[in-house]
Amino acid sequence: MLLYNLCMPVFQEKREELDHFETMMGVPRGRLAVTMDMITDAMALVGQHGVYCQSQRWPGKPVLDVLMVMKGLTDAKELIQSVMEELKKPLASS
Repeated sequence: MLLYNLCMPVFQEKREELDHFETMMGVPRGRLAVTMDMITDAMALVGQHGVYCQSQRWPGKPVLDVLMVMKGLTDAKELIQSVMEELKKPLASS
């Protein structure tokens, strides 16, 4: 573990979750799992915001900025999932 990570607030705020997932999955995948949880939480908050901020142009749809944020979060989550799958693969023997 790099020492600068210990000074970052997220490592202090999420210490319990990080310890749990890093122990279960290893450091890289454990950190990615916590990141996935954080993104999922952010998606839920953005989704709730989208309920209250409806588009006047398209009734029943969230405003464009909410849609863009949700797409960015969804795309980030997909990329993290792909990295977790790559890390799960055993290293090819030389």
